[in-house]
Amino acid sequence: MIDTHCHLDAAEFAADRGAVYAAARAAGVSGIVVPGVAVSAFPAQKQALAGLPGCVAAYGIHPLYVDQAGPQDLAVLREWLAAEQPVAVGEIGLDFFVTGCDVARQTEFFVAQLKLAREFDLPVILHVRRAVDAVLHELRRIGVRGGIAHAFNGSRQQADAFIKLGFKLGFGGAATFSGSRRIRELAATLPDDSIVLETDAPDIPPAWLGRGRNAPGELPRIAAEIAALRGIPVAALAAQADDNARAVFGEVFRDRPSDSP
Repeated sequence: MIDTHCHLDAAEFAADRGAVYAAARAAGVSGIVVPGVAVSAFPAQKQALAGLPGCVAAYGIHPLYVDQAGPQDLAVLREWLAAEQPVAVGEIGLDFFVTGCDVARQTEFFVAQLKLAREFDLPVILHVRRAVDAVLHELRRIGVRGGIAHAFNGSRQQADAFIKLGFKLGFGGAATFSGSRRIRELAATLPDDSIVLETDAPDIPPAWLGRGRNAPGELPRIAAEIAALRGIPVAALAAQADDNARAVFGEVFRDRPSDSP
């Protein structure tokens, strides 16, 4: 399975990152996409993933980090995109959930990064919390080659709009809660070729972890929950979701040997 969104470089994994990675591999997670959040963290992100086969980086400035960023950060991001050839630009987007957020500043950085993604012909990994329509507005203005709407929690109409623009929708731990009716309905009914799996570890833990730290090794059980919602075998869901992830990220996850280290 491919975990399309996991912050394996986060401080929460500093003490046992290798063990967390090994547990995920043992559980059947062969690919992990690790999005960036701030240019100051890019070097540590790269170092954290060194020597972990199947872990690939995306680089971007998260909307909740734009208050700490300036024009020079966009220049640095451009340099990293050119030099490192990441699988995507991300995690980028808009977050209107936080009280008092600077909408104009978030939008400025989002638009600039969409333009970089278009320039480098890269997909984008989107953060869309309480900002789905605003994100869609900018995507319609600045076309990119698609990507993933991470932790999707919009309406069916909004989901269809993302799909029409060439995006896949990410589902993870939130879909395992019985009270998450809208997310579970979407996970159950969206077209087969529109869904990808993610953990967002160490965040968004599934129901069985309570408030505990999430980890990429939880992905198979999350997949089983979503497969049950769709009424299909988990192997069928995993195969389809992996094909969908490959459609976004390209050759990096193609024909990966199951016994790779």
